[in-house]
Amino acid sequence: MKSTVLPAVLFVCLGNIIRSPLAEAALRRAAERAGLDLEVDSAATSSYHTGKAPDPRAFAAAERHGLDISACSARQIGPEDFLRFTHIFAADRGVLKSVRHVVPTGSIAEIALMLDCVKGREGQSVADPYFSEEPAFDATVADVTAVADALIKRFGRRSS
Repeated sequence: MKSTVLPAVLFVCLGNIIRSPLAEAALRRAAERAGLDLEVDSAATSSYHTGKAPDPRAFAAAERHGLDISACSARQIGPEDFLRFTHIFAADRGVLKSVRHVVPTGSIAEIALMLDCVKGREGQSVADPYFSEEPAFDATVADVTAVADALIKRFGRRSS
């Protein structure tokens, strides 16, 4: 039986300026290439960067890998997200704990780590490259691209 619920994915990291916008862009690109209709967004557990654009180093990494994060603006996760999104994926265990701490009654979202979607990477975190150099940002792009590819396989099976 086909699922009639459109998958809606929210990626969450600490500040919504590196990992979650990159994951959002990677899944948007993968969905477009696969011809899948998905709702995708990103958010933060903190309010540190609310309203700000992604980190310039994330922009550079995105550009190097053909991702577009130009429309992303940091925002904090809210109670409405648990009713709007069918899947909420956290970048690391700390973020996952924070997300689970604010789940409201009536939540419809599956909540997990981003890399739980990638066979052999379950339970691992997408490293935060904030205090690192360029290669760490490229590693983050590789991780979120693996997540996006795994989700496309998962959602593609669901809709066939």
